[in-house]
Amino acid sequence: MHFDPENEIVRLCAKGMEMEGQGKPAEAARLFGEAWEKAGDDVEKFTAAHYVARHQPDVQGKLIWDTLALQHALQIKDDTVKAALPSLYLNVGKCYEDLHQFEKAALHYQAGLSCQSFLPDDGYGQMIFKGLKAGLERVAG
Repeated sequence: MHFDPENEIVRLCAKGMEMEGQGKPAEAARLFGEAWEKAGDDVEKFTAAHYVARHQPDVQGKLIWDTLALQHALQIKDDTVKAALPSLYLNVGKCYEDLHQFEKAALHYQAGLSCQSFLPDDGYGQMIFKGLKAGLERVAG
């Protein structure tokens, strides 16, 4: 998926990632929250919610934001977003697994696997695929 580097939400999220890299998580979280507040369309909301999720203090909060990111991604008409779907399903599935809601976790891991053809054929794609398979094995057992 192409992100416009001139887009304010993309710039805020990039600055937030920079703050993460500098060991400033509170500043990163503030920037991601600002991105969410300013986000206007599904692409911006998907992007901001994905980063806000990373700074939640508990699994329940992370689940809320990961679910929002997934819901907005599913509304985007650009087919290139499909490459992000397996990772988003993995994130939501892992939250449900951590909350011991194994049936919901399995549904999300399975949904992610059903999108595996959209994953890039590289280390990242393999990592997400393995994460989905391992998650499904953990909750099915």
